[in-house]
Amino acid sequence: MNTSPALFRHLSPEDFAAFGVDHVAYVKPVSVNGVAAFAVHAADGTPLTVLPDREVASAAVRQNDLEPVSVH
Repeated sequence: MNTSPALFRHLSPEDFAAFGVDHVAYVKPVSVNGVAAFAVHAADGTPLTVLPDREVASAAVRQNDLEPVSVH
């Protein structure tokens, strides 16, 4: 797959939103009712789940044949 920066300049907004949707999921820290947790989102931003810690969230992503990517 060609993932050079030049490729991204030519993607439509729709194609950019769908980029990686079958390959990655994003894991980011969140607070739920004042408790720290980690949200998992599909590459297109769709919320998938919230889990208690980063390792559990990353393991859940991998169990679904996706690569976890941290969002800070």
